[in-house]
Amino acid sequence: MLTGAAALRALHHGPVLPLVLPGPWDAASAKAFADAGFPALATPSAGVAAALGYADGEVPPDEMFAAIGRIARAVDIPVTADVEDGYGLGARELTERLAEAGAAGCNLEDGDRATGKLVDAQRQAERLAEVRAAAGDALVLNARVDTYVRRAGGAAETVRRGRLYAAAGADCVYPILAPPAELAALADGIGLPLNALAVPDGPSPDELGALGATRVTFGPWQQRRAMAAVTAEARNLRGA
Repeated sequence: MLTGAAALRALHHGPVLPLVLPGPWDAASAKAFADAGFPALATPSAGVAAALGYADGEVPPDEMFAAIGRIARAVDIPVTADVEDGYGLGARELTERLAEAGAAGCNLEDGDRATGKLVDAQRQAERLAEVRAAAGDALVLNARVDTYVRRAGGAAETVRRGRLYAAAGADCVYPILAPPAELAALADGIGLPLNALAVPDGPSPDELGALGATRVTFGPWQQRRAMAAVTAEARNLRGA
């Protein structure tokens, strides 16, 4: 029986596609998703940040890795973690900390949060290659491409970056907020499993799969819906 990264990697190639990965923000939500029968989970940085009382991108790395560890320990299925741009950690330290937390995979993004621009694609590819070399096969590497979210290039630039990241050892490419109609062309052009983001009022996971996505994640939306339910309950208790 495959476990950890091997199990997560295999899920990207069937038999059930798209691979739907709910986004737990703490141990309790992780257990709820696992008990519902999902085969793997994907932590969202923004959802975890909100649960810890921070804005997205402001969680101290020690707290983020601790949260990932609590989530991974709560379930018996693979967990892949959004670690933003890697927090400035070297490839070996990053992979060691992910391993210590029990993560089977991670997202690494090519957007620079400080400048709001894209990191040079070749430099990001070199970074991904270093992470792959440090991790070997023990990490499923999801290369997030921020061309659409940063409004810094369309399909051609996304494919160019995706191919560089594929050559560097990525297992999957995540063109976050890519228009659903472009998913099939992106997947064909890049040649790797494609991660699509499911958003409120957008296509369903099954519809995203039919459009070309191999893997579907949810970002912070599930945590936000859960908090909306808590807010409604709080108001109900107060008679508001």
